[in-house]
Amino acid sequence: MDTFFSHYSAVETFFFICAVVGGFFVLMKFAMMFMGFDHDIAHDFDSGGHGIEAHHTDSDTGFHVLSLHGISSFLMMFGLVGLAMFRQSHFGAFLSLIGAVVAGCISVWIIGKLFFMFNKLKSSGTISIDSTVGAQGKVYMKIPEMGVGRVLINAKNSLREYDASTNDGKGIDTGTAIRVIWVDGNVLVVERV
Repeated sequence: MDTFFSHYSAVETFFFICAVVGGFFVLMKFAMMFMGFDHDIAHDFDSGGHGIEAHHTDSDTGFHVLSLHGISSFLMMFGLVGLAMFRQSHFGAFLSLIGAVVAGCISVWIIGKLFFMFNKLKSSGTISIDSTVGAQGKVYMKIPEMGVGRVLINAKNSLREYDASTNDGKGIDTGTAIRVIWVDGNVLVVERV
């Protein structure tokens, strides 16, 4: 290993090590994201009647400058640009250091913007119960007179199951086509179509 670094000065060795360490963690982070190991995890703890929630967010939702991803991106670009400026362009150590810091900061800013844009593409998949008004579906479990049954509703191109009662208090048999008139709490009020 000493023979490998014998071709580099101390400044070049410093930039090279920064680039390798930063690049390793950036590649590991991307590999984990593509394999699905990088996702939201939420834990609920009960400690003597006090509920505690601990949330761990991935880089898509929680990108911060001082995260592992931000630091490793900075180190990678800092090392690569610093090494190129010092070794290839023959700038002095001071100018190479300034260029490396600027490049590292720019890479962190660009990655932050990218993750911000990716985060805007995310959807929770949650459909508000109020958005079912006017939607059509069918009775899944018979709605008894003055009672509550279950219906399948096609809302926003997604088939959902909800509790339902009728607007006139009469029962509706299983398989009957219905339409949602309004929402009463968590229960849909429906009518025959």
